[in-house]
Amino acid sequence: MSRYEPATRPTFYFIGVTTGASSIMRVFPAWADHLGLKDACIRGIDFPLHADPAAYREAVEFIRDDPLSLGALVTTHKLDLFAACRDLFDEIDPHAQLMHEVSCISKRGGRLRCHAKDPISSGLALDGFLPPDHFSKTGAELLMLGAGGSTIAITWHLMHKARGADVPSRIIVSNRSQPRLDEIAKVHSGIETDARLDYELADRPGRNDALLAGLKPGSVVVNATGLGKDAPGSPLTDAALFPEKAIAWDLNYRGDLVFLQQAERARAAKALQIEDGWTYFLHGWTQVIAEVFDITIPVSGPDFNEISRIADAAGRQKPKL
Repeated sequence: MSRYEPATRPTFYFIGVTTGASSIMRVFPAWADHLGLKDACIRGIDFPLHADPAAYREAVEFIRDDPLSLGALVTTHKLDLFAACRDLFDEIDPHAQLMHEVSCISKRGGRLRCHAKDPISSGLALDGFLPPDHFSKTGAELLMLGAGGSTIAITWHLMHKARGADVPSRIIVSNRSQPRLDEIAKVHSGIETDARLDYELADRPGRNDALLAGLKPGSVVVNATGLGKDAPGSPLTDAALFPEKAIAWDLNYRGDLVFLQQAERARAAKALQIEDGWTYFLHGWTQVIAEVFDITIPVSGPDFNEISRIADAAGRQKPKL
């Protein structure tokens, strides 16, 4: 017997770990009203990290077969769900094919479709706060803490040849387990790039601290581990030393946000630029909502600013730093 009840109105699903705590549960109804998505609602589906593949398949099969279940945004489980459910999709977009992940499930004309939207949404968020030609002007590096789907998307955006000279002088990906590093290295091998790539196993406290300490001034450091939201803590210890004028980006915008607190303590002494995950949240959700409901949502300008204002008013959880 399925754990899922058939939808009685147009339903959009959020597949994650702690979906009930997300701002989207308050933001989506306000957005739906603004966008004219009459009667649409959002429903969370929570799985533990690295859930049983059968559980992922049951959820995807339910969405596929239930008429009023229109699609889903997937977070945290992007790689595992793709691996478990790849054969269930009728269409897989090129980014999903390359990155072996799914962040968006949609249906069109009776066909179940798989998308990887993170390369688009992470690029929009990054380009919104990076200074123009940052890497080509500074020679800065990129340290990605964590090797999941967000890291695959962000590195793709920053390493591909279309960026010309404005790529990090070195991209370092660290992770606490080797299989994820092997997987992302395999994905990177399919991307044409001149960027130098290093993969580092961070299986003990302090290993990420050492990687951080070796970065050039102006480097970008990204917490893409989920620590601070899906689980408590930070990939860095409190002894970590940020490089001068580094850009510290936490993909989280809610939770205990320890990584952001660590960066905040060093802000003045190191002249850091600190960014949380709110704009990434906005682009990530609006890209998927546009796909699932087959509508156009702007990515900049007055209309996007209004969408951002609505989200902020409806439910943004301000970081406590």
